[in-house]
Amino acid sequence: MNEQNYSEFTGLELSPRKADYLKFILDKRGTVKTTEISSCLQVDPSTTSKTLTELATAGYLNHVLYRGVDLTEMGKAYAEFLVRRHRILSLLFTHYGFSTEEACAEVSRFEAFVSKDAVNKICNSMGHPMVGVCGEISHEKCIHEGHYH
Repeated sequence: MNEQNYSEFTGLELSPRKADYLKFILDKRGTVKTTEISSCLQVDPSTTSKTLTELATAGYLNHVLYRGVDLTEMGKAYAEFLVRRHRILSLLFTHYGFSTEEACAEVSRFEAFVSKDAVNKICNSMGHPMVGVCGEISHEKCIHEGHYH
């Protein structure tokens, strides 16, 4: 996947662990040091460096010399989708009797295996909710079959 076609991602490109890296960096809103990522995600520094290199090679991250990493445009779009996917799926689970905490925990177990197309269809069927149990839901990239509410 390259920068030109990042809107074409399926949502299934990354492992759950690599998705955690992108969400963490998005949450930090800027350049993040490798040591901070290792510490907060409780990952060995050598594993963190290897994973960040793989994400950078794939076009999701920029290495900022002596400072750490930040998201590329593609990485930011993908990370925003990851957050949106979690929030849509968690909200769906609360509609079926799960508490907020239960919904977040349950969705965290399987969300990496739910495609962007499936998330868009669920979002569409829910009327494009603006707020989920975990926060605001973005809809910039959520136009399915030309419908947007």
